[in-house]
Amino acid sequence: MSLKRNIETYIRAKDGNRPHLLVDAFAENAELSMLVKTPDIAFPSGVHGRDAIGSVLVREFAAQYENVYTFCIGDPPSDTQVFVCDWLVCMTEKAGGAARLGFGQYEWRSAAGLVVKLGISIEEMRVLDKDIAAPILAWARARPYPWCTLAQLTADMPPVAALQRVARLLAQRARPT
Repeated sequence: MSLKRNIETYIRAKDGNRPHLLVDAFAENAELSMLVKTPDIAFPSGVHGRDAIGSVLVREFAAQYENVYTFCIGDPPSDTQVFVCDWLVCMTEKAGGAARLGFGQYEWRSAAGLVVKLGISIEEMRVLDKDIAAPILAWARARPYPWCTLAQLTADMPPVAALQRVARLLAQRARPT
């Protein structure tokens, strides 16, 4: 399987609470490393094994969140075994319905058609008012999924300050230095 397909399978598994799909994306002994730069969400810094990755990133995640849309910013990888991309997530909390908005970066490494290492950095994860959820989710639902260019991401963006701020930060990260 291509790395593009592995990434799409992971997004489908995580966003849709389908841990059984990870067998098609991750090697049995895959490793996950996480760098969380915000106090608004917590994950372990490291996890070893596909089953443990499924527990942390799918089962435990789905116990707290729903209406999840994860976007990989930019074009999908071509024939490569290493791929880095920014991501943006919109979702709601199951308890109370507050909107969540976050972004960061994925670093994917594959071998023999499966992901062997995933690095995730979470730059920001904002907790927003419940009333913000409807316009954010309506906007997210209309985006190309899961691959979305920055231009597609910012098209018809609702006037939600936190969302517009994250879009500006992603645009700054996309500029070559």
